[in-house]
Amino acid sequence: MTDEPIVSRTLSRAQLRSARQLLTKKFRDQSGQFLVEGTQAVREALADPDRVDWVLVDDPEAHAEIVALTPPDRLLLATTDDVRQLSDTVASQGVFALCRQLRSGWDDLPATLRLVVVCAQVRDPGNAGTVIRCADAFGADAVVLTAGSVDLHNPKLVRASVGSVFHLPVVTGVSLDEAVAHLRGHGLQVLAADGGGSSLDDLAAEGALARPTAWVMGNEAWGLPEHERSLADRVVGVPMWGRAESLNLSTAAAVCLYATASAQRVSGL
Repeated sequence: MTDEPIVSRTLSRAQLRSARQLLTKKFRDQSGQFLVEGTQAVREALADPDRVDWVLVDDPEAHAEIVALTPPDRLLLATTDDVRQLSDTVASQGVFALCRQLRSGWDDLPATLRLVVVCAQVRDPGNAGTVIRCADAFGADAVVLTAGSVDLHNPKLVRASVGSVFHLPVVTGVSLDEAVAHLRGHGLQVLAADGGGSSLDDLAAEGALARPTAWVMGNEAWGLPEHERSLADRVVGVPMWGRAESLNLSTAAAVCLYATASAQRVSGL
């Protein structure tokens, strides 16, 4: 008697077509679904099996852990051509999940907030995904993507987050004014990361970073306009001692979040 195959069903043409459509925001919004690519991201999605409609692998033996985590009736086998059509990376890991979209509002945030990062019209999916990953790594309570920012379910954003989109609430579609008012109403100071203003080192020395804090990160191209800077309690710059002209958005966010989380941990917040 021969052993039964690890994956008994293959991806159909109709399923492939539906999955490919999720590469565009229009069809993501219509279906309420999104596509997740990469071993770690799919693993994190499977932490809540009800979120996952199906999982696709190109090599069941190479992805034995994912196969073991996936209900058999939701597991599909992909061909090399399927992977090529679904992935926009040069070397795909060959693991995908079709998931139901993530929805978070203000009511989904913890009652007590210590650290939040607000992305103000951040358009680049790689930057936004990396900021979410950094927020997750440094123990932030939430991320906010204001109106005009990249779609939370953009495949590049999801991939750049490496599964962190499934770990913390991400509020989307609100104005920066609303976000600042809500977070300040919950006792957070609002710091705008931008050139000029106070030095991050000075705030650390003053003990100001130990307070509950919301960091506002501006657009990659134009930063924070004057109106948005004026919403913050303080404008803060990351000091640099080398010859680089500036830091990119996600790197600056990582530095600010790490410094704040470290100060809060030392203070016992």
